[in-house]
Amino acid sequence: MDLLTREYPPAVYGGAGVHVAELSRGLRELTDVRVRCLGEPRQENGVTAYATDTRLTAADATLGFLGADLAMARDCAGAGVVHSHTWYANMAGHLARTLHGPAHVMTMHSLEPLRPWKAEQLGGGYALSSWMERTAVTAADRVVAVSAAMREDVLRVYPEVSPDRVRVIHNGIDADVYRADPRTDALHRHGIDPERPYVLFVGRVTRQKGLPHLLRAAFGLPPEAQLVLCCGQPDTPGIAAEVAALVEELRTVRDGVFRVDGMLDPTSVRQLMTHARVFVCPSVYEPMGIVNLEAMACGTAVVASAVGGIPEVVADGETGTLVPFEARTDATGEPADPEKFAGQLGLAIGELIADPARAGRFGAAGRRRAVEHFSWHRAAERTMEVYAEAVAAR
Repeated sequence: MDLLTREYPPAVYGGAGVHVAELSRGLRELTDVRVRCLGEPRQENGVTAYATDTRLTAADATLGFLGADLAMARDCAGAGVVHSHTWYANMAGHLARTLHGPAHVMTMHSLEPLRPWKAEQLGGGYALSSWMERTAVTAADRVVAVSAAMREDVLRVYPEVSPDRVRVIHNGIDADVYRADPRTDALHRHGIDPERPYVLFVGRVTRQKGLPHLLRAAFGLPPEAQLVLCCGQPDTPGIAAEVAALVEELRTVRDGVFRVDGMLDPTSVRQLMTHARVFVCPSVYEPMGIVNLEAMACGTAVVASAVGGIPEVVADGETGTLVPFEARTDATGEPADPEKFAGQLGLAIGELIADPARAGRFGAAGRRRAVEHFSWHRAAERTMEVYAEAVAAR
């Protein structure tokens, strides 16, 4: 089978990339896998990378991805199944199905129509990415949703997709990799005081991840709490400027505010997660949220917004606290009452800062839940079952 994706190690920047890297490893134990990804050439056997056409990207970045999809589709001859991930590669799967006849399975990590803020980032390319996703999903032989909430979204946003074609396979976690790390090298390297409790955020600087809401909540946190922000690449200059301004304003009224930009190595992430009193996921849209699983596997309490598939991962009152979220009705995805949402975030975080014993119980329960209920091996087995269904449907 051919696995089609934008992200693949070492170029992984989000949850979809983690998913593909881990799933491909599990699938290789069960079947032959060829990976087709975007970006720079890879040295790994069985992995082919495709560069975007600079002539197309000069006009629009999304056109460049579409051009790479054409080359991917061309090379999928002979595959029995093509499995695409995210809109960047979905069209490659659709075109390969049309051209060569394999079954097309696509995993939905998010839905373009539910991420309207991407219009800030892509402009007209957002309309093109949405068209690519819609065209692929309506024709795919099977659709994998990463949570039950995501499945509901797929069927609501794309009513022409038959429910019989949509399966739920949760993301997994490698609990041998993500586990408590007692070392504090990463804390000292970034100036974080291990004797003071701290709140941790790890994610991209994008409207989806809700970082501005966490920053506004941080103004009301207990004074002893530190705030550590591990920030990926900003989506747009606008969100970058908003976050930078809030960080600077926060630093005028409290100390212990740390911003770490760029992708961190896994060891540093594990150490930062392990020693955090609270891990916070303030997303306004999150089909699953692998990062919450990573924190739970490290034994850390989680405070997260109750959106998308997060409640299927974070057990409220057992492994963390879920903060209610009501979205605006204007399709922006932002909270209806931002001040209320930030206040509830701050209250939930503050309660765990003040109660380390409770945070510890949440963390221990989170580790157990991650180990017992989320496994990449099981995800790979379920994926193979979906492949068999898709082939039979052809």
